[in-house]
Amino acid sequence: MQQPLLIEIGVEELPAIPLLKIVKNIEKSWANILKDYKLDCDFEFLYTPRRLVLIHSAMPLRQEDSVLELVGPPLNVALKDGEPTPAGLGFAKKCGVEFDELGSIQKGNREVLFFKKEEKGSDTKELLEEMITKWIASMSFGKMMRWGDRSDEFIRPVRWLQVRLANDSVDVELFGVKSDTKTYLHRMVNYDSVDVEDVSMFEDILRDGAVTLRPLDRRESILKEFEALEDEHNFMIDIDESLLAEVVAITENPKALVGSFDETFLELPPEVIITSMKEHQRYFPVFENAKITNKFVVVSNAYTDDYSKVVAGNERVLKPRLADGLFFYRNDLKRGLSTDGLDKVQFIDGLGTLSDKINREKHISLRLLALYMDKLEAQTGKDSMELEKLMDRAVELAKADLMSEMVYEFTELQGLMGYYYAKALGEDELVYNAIKEQYMPVGEGAELPSTLFSSIVAMSIKLDTLIGLFSVGKIPTGSKDPFALRRAVNGIIRIVVANDISFDIDNIVDILSSEYKEYDKEKLKEFIIERIYKAFDANASVISAVLASGDRDINAIAKKVKALHEIVSQPNFKELFSTFKRVANISKDIDLDSDLCIDNTLFENDAEVTLYDEYEKVINTPYNNYKEKLEALFGLKEHLDRYFDDVMVNVEDEKIKANRQSMVATIYKAFKEIADIKEITV
Repeated sequence: MQQPLLIEIGVEELPAIPLLKIVKNIEKSWANILKDYKLDCDFEFLYTPRRLVLIHSAMPLRQEDSVLELVGPPLNVALKDGEPTPAGLGFAKKCGVEFDELGSIQKGNREVLFFKKEEKGSDTKELLEEMITKWIASMSFGKMMRWGDRSDEFIRPVRWLQVRLANDSVDVELFGVKSDTKTYLHRMVNYDSVDVEDVSMFEDILRDGAVTLRPLDRRESILKEFEALEDEHNFMIDIDESLLAEVVAITENPKALVGSFDETFLELPPEVIITSMKEHQRYFPVFENAKITNKFVVVSNAYTDDYSKVVAGNERVLKPRLADGLFFYRNDLKRGLSTDGLDKVQFIDGLGTLSDKINREKHISLRLLALYMDKLEAQTGKDSMELEKLMDRAVELAKADLMSEMVYEFTELQGLMGYYYAKALGEDELVYNAIKEQYMPVGEGAELPSTLFSSIVAMSIKLDTLIGLFSVGKIPTGSKDPFALRRAVNGIIRIVVANDISFDIDNIVDILSSEYKEYDKEKLKEFIIERIYKAFDANASVISAVLASGDRDINAIAKKVKALHEIVSQPNFKELFSTFKRVANISKDIDLDSDLCIDNTLFENDAEVTLYDEYEKVINTPYNNYKEKLEALFGLKEHLDRYFDDVMVNVEDEKIKANRQSMVATIYKAFKEIADIKEITV
């Protein structure tokens, strides 16, 4: 039989972010517990700021009976001279019985110990306390609380508990709170508990008490109100999905309201206003014609007929934050951008101060600038001397805003405030944009620097962190990467490919490492190569084939991988490739660095002549890209098939044998300039 089951754990207000981080695990954990207790069934996990709820429409009332069958060691191992051996006694202990209670069965051609036991299923109501306790223990919120004189802990104090199988209250105790039939409504409706006589009415009772139980319903309600406000006021609300999820998690009766602030504060950079709203107050910024306005939207959890006081209260709270921001902003502009004081700020143990880091980044940026100077001059119209001065200035000022009052208050705006200050103070456009974009990309798929100049600054910062940390032994291990070095390499790869610039891993690491302590440079090179496998959307064997060509230029590797991947992905490639696997196998013992001379006077049939002529055409044709050349090389299949059909490569005449091997190896070598085809698996 099955009956509805309701579990409601009432708590003091849950913090949204810790809850949202593990909300999927909470649901998964209960599903696993149901499976472990052989009570699998569908359920819903729901939450509000004051409750965690599990709703089962059809919960089994008891576990099914089961039969436990265990097979043990062979009898000749379990018994010796009529006495049980340690192996036999160990099996009996595992079964929880005396050795004499074990039986035996024939398994294959030998007799083995056997134990069979019928296990009666338990009633669900007898298991629920244990199951719920395990579920609660599985919730890893991070920082936990203790309350009263209790030694156990949870994210917030538990204040009420409902465990209802059908309409019956199941005896369960959690954190000293015993289950009953009561719940709590919105505090502004009724501060006291209310009785839930029928669990089928649970959601209706909450709804009538201004509590929307389902998070998706709260989200939908908020979005509908946002849409209505946008139509009414002719503005656009900036809907941040993570902020929306947080607001859904902290409201039981969401109500979207419009507030405003003094237009004077629009002097602030938009990001300062937005940060003040989102991070500190959970407000949604409002835009008109793509410009931020002096309005905001707050989602209130109040229940009242008059929300004017709620709006006024939120306006009153926001004002001092914006006033502080404006005060910091004006002060910082008066002082200007300066790195004074960064020589006293430690970067990482062994790598000196932030001033030391800036000096190393300058060295790297000028090295990279020299590599890409021609392209940069063409893009900017500036000469090399001017670009060197601007690059030095951009790197010098990149971290200057760390000493500003604004960044001290809003650390997440580092770099961005430097951009605004540098722009206001008349720095060159290349400089202030590079300051803004210095940490790009900040993650997978994130925006890249907008210019090659900014890209060089961003790469310089990443390369210094990367080489510096390797030089002091802070190398990522396993999944641990506290300094985000993998992300730094991913960023460098994306920047290089997007700007279509060369980046030879070996040369650049060797050149730049002179500014650091002695370290194992090969480890760093291997670390970068490992990230290449993650950076490109291609078969791993395709990437291995390209790397086996010996190329260490990230941009060239990317182009080769793309070209080879497109060919390998074609439906007929497997059939095509068998011929070239044979080419690789014949060439495996041949020194490709030796002089592979082909003497056409030693050709004995038309297949040799045709293959040689066709290869010469392929190799002497200019190509626009790697794909065109690969397609031409793979186009030799027909001639190679005829060659292998008509020509015996390993003949007795050593001179002819060597000539034929050289013919095949020469084709293989032409492939290997792009990719080692023997590494490809299809």
